[in-house]
Amino acid sequence: MTVSTGNLIRPKSPETPSVALSVRNLSTSFRTDRGLVNAVSKVSFDLHRGESVGLVGESGCGKSVTSKSIMRLLPEHVTRYGAESQVQLDGENLLTYSERQMRALRGNRIAMIFQEPMTALNPVFTVGWQLDEALRYHTKLNRTQRKARVVELLDMVEIPNPDRRYYEYPHQLSGGMRQRVVIAMALACEPEILIADEPTTALDVTIQAQILRLMKNLQERTGTAILLITHDLGVVAQTCDRVVVMYAGQVVEQATVRELFHDPAHPYSRALLQSIPQSGKKQQGKRLATIDGIVPSLFDMPDACRFADRCDCRQDLCVTDLPPISEDDSGRSVRCHFPVSDSSSTRSEV
Repeated sequence: MTVSTGNLIRPKSPETPSVALSVRNLSTSFRTDRGLVNAVSKVSFDLHRGESVGLVGESGCGKSVTSKSIMRLLPEHVTRYGAESQVQLDGENLLTYSERQMRALRGNRIAMIFQEPMTALNPVFTVGWQLDEALRYHTKLNRTQRKARVVELLDMVEIPNPDRRYYEYPHQLSGGMRQRVVIAMALACEPEILIADEPTTALDVTIQAQILRLMKNLQERTGTAILLITHDLGVVAQTCDRVVVMYAGQVVEQATVRELFHDPAHPYSRALLQSIPQSGKKQQGKRLATIDGIVPSLFDMPDACRFADRCDCRQDLCVTDLPPISEDDSGRSVRCHFPVSDSSSTRSEV
């Protein structure tokens, strides 16, 4: 069944994709009883149309704060953005938008898949009612057309018996089916940008593979740009084109998936890859590699390299000076005094 939804279906990306979203010098701080705490510091990256970018790092590195800053979902009364911070969509800075302007964008041009579907869905409303809400707000479809569209969305995300599921409540669905409903909700208005915050957390590997395949198929059909937030590098390898590695609120490396997996430039990126369990004889008799130490506290963030205390390549300069961001000819960048990459490309400081 196919329902005509007016201007909902957007064309696929051109061969040379343009920038869908540009994040520049994003700094996010929170007011606390102990003063202003900086959770994200001068984060910059671009998301191109039709592209999948993985945002990776340990828990507490600022991934979710970055995504919620983009969506303006953080509590306004305690959140402060840096003077140079910009989240540009069509040349306009979303950080200057009013709440009314952001509501018009959320779910329409920019949508988000949240980490836990049971908390993202309201337990007292049916699945159909919750999916219908975005269509009521952002489209001019009448009631009959909206219901047909919701059933189509449920079928699109491979939920069996969508006509019956329309009237069911979240607690009547399995975890995998609830996650599919959340994805359907995010895609209801065919957004240009989709932010997926750990979309496969707590799902078994079979359901995880199905969810990732579903997201990829929908991206190919609609040309949606995806920002995938995860700590699972295996998921990144399967689904992403480029990777942005974060540590302690900073971007420490940006590279294509192939570059990062075959030639990591930052010691933290290399340590993350080494901590992935290896199958077969490679792992036989070897202990699983770990990264000693913990992410520094937001209340005691070092002024120099934030990874220095945990880095095997640490030198005197690392504990006294903040490393600059260097970028090579292909656009790959790394924040490190002594990159470990074997790449021979010429790098210039930014």
